[in-house]
Amino acid sequence: MHFKQAIAAVAIAASAAVCAGAAASEPSNLGERYASTCASCHGANGVPLGGAVPGLAGQSSEYIINAMAEFKTGKRQATIMHQIAKGYSDRQIELLAAYFAAQKQ
Repeated sequence: MHFKQAIAAVAIAASAAVCAGAAASEPSNLGERYASTCASCHGANGVPLGGAVPGLAGQSSEYIINAMAEFKTGKRQATIMHQIAKGYSDRQIELLAAYFAAQKQ
């Protein structure tokens, strides 16, 4: 009976280690990577060169997350953002929103 309990404990520990490793394997610069796709319109680090497109640097994460959700659902109108937003998962949007929130305007 002790042998079966030991095997079960090892299996549980291994499973927990795999789960912890999966969370820890997310690169720390993943938000920056996702945000880099926004640079052609919103500027490097979210600071646009012109005034035609809003800056994202320094915006709150909540604002960006809500705006992207509204673009995805069509609640917020845009020329192209409604299509772009559909290409991001909720987690990707959270990461890029955190990145832009940490940038200086």
